[in-house]
Amino acid sequence: MIPIARPAMGVEERDLVWSAMESGQLAQGERVRSFESQFADFVGTRHAMATNSGTSALHLAFLGLGIGPGDEVVTVAFTFFASASAIVHAGARPVFVDIDEATYTIDPDQVEAAITPKTRAILPVSLYGQMADMQALEDIVRRHDLTLVEDAAQSHGATTNGRTSGAWGSAGVFSFYATKNMTTGEGGAVTTDDDDLAERVRLLRDHGMTVRYRHELVGYNARMTDIHASIGLAQLAKLPAANARRQEIAARYDSELRGVVTPRIRPGATHVYHQYVVLVRDRDEFLRRMTERGVGASIHYPTPIHRQPAFAAMGYGDVHLPVSERLTSHILSLPVHPQLTDDEVSQVIGATNEVATELGHFDEGSA
Repeated sequence: MIPIARPAMGVEERDLVWSAMESGQLAQGERVRSFESQFADFVGTRHAMATNSGTSALHLAFLGLGIGPGDEVVTVAFTFFASASAIVHAGARPVFVDIDEATYTIDPDQVEAAITPKTRAILPVSLYGQMADMQALEDIVRRHDLTLVEDAAQSHGATTNGRTSGAWGSAGVFSFYATKNMTTGEGGAVTTDDDDLAERVRLLRDHGMTVRYRHELVGYNARMTDIHASIGLAQLAKLPAANARRQEIAARYDSELRGVVTPRIRPGATHVYHQYVVLVRDRDEFLRRMTERGVGASIHYPTPIHRQPAFAAMGYGDVHLPVSERLTSHILSLPVHPQLTDDEVSQVIGATNEVATELGHFDEGSA
């Protein structure tokens, strides 16, 4: 079976982890500081604050920006659950809007229409490896005096208009989960040019301590370990080549796939293909037949957040997002990770084209 993801760990990760273990400094030490410095340089921001997960990073970013009870954050439901749950953890309320049908990212026109006196922030999700229309969103937050936070959990190294994902707005938030374009095993980071926000996030992730046993506020234990940072240092060095391989595989898919709708890239943007997502007819049957052919396709994500039981219980049952709801029934992720061999890529293409022929080609009428 060709897996949907295959994390790549080599001797570089092993050697750095072993040296961290031998050093005796395992938590929030020099390896973490080195990883933060190098990741900030990669993104192009003054600061990067490493955390124990992407969800923690997003939660702390909101708290560091003073977003909490009584505030609204405009975001999408076409994403992983944590994008919205972090808003709730901060005490604010998500306001869901629909996506752009071509790129699967937040629709700026709907964002503007959703703004109320309670709106404090906009949270676009750079989904599958492509950034949202960040320039349009920056214009909106400037007009309405709001805060822009980018959920960059899936877009390590993506760009739009020459600026890197995580370098827009007040903050960018990354995940380093095992299947991401680069991993620390588990972890996250907040990137920003805001010195005050950086200091607040550093306090919040370490129990509010400025010096040992002096607590300026009630914070959390959201620290990254030096073991995880060691993995991240090795992975960060490999990220440009890994992204280039993803783009090479995606180019073959773009050229050779038939009967499915392939990803569309916004002008001025680069896509790093955390997932390569196509639209298909009869998605569940399509997935079953791909599995029969030895291709581990997957669904990202089967249910939009506003239709999840947890959010239905919070009063979101009447929210209707027609584009998100329609496309959720047709999306299918194909393997695109850098460890795929050329023969495996050919197998994925052959299986996809066969199944599309059997079930019928996807077109706008199919949805």
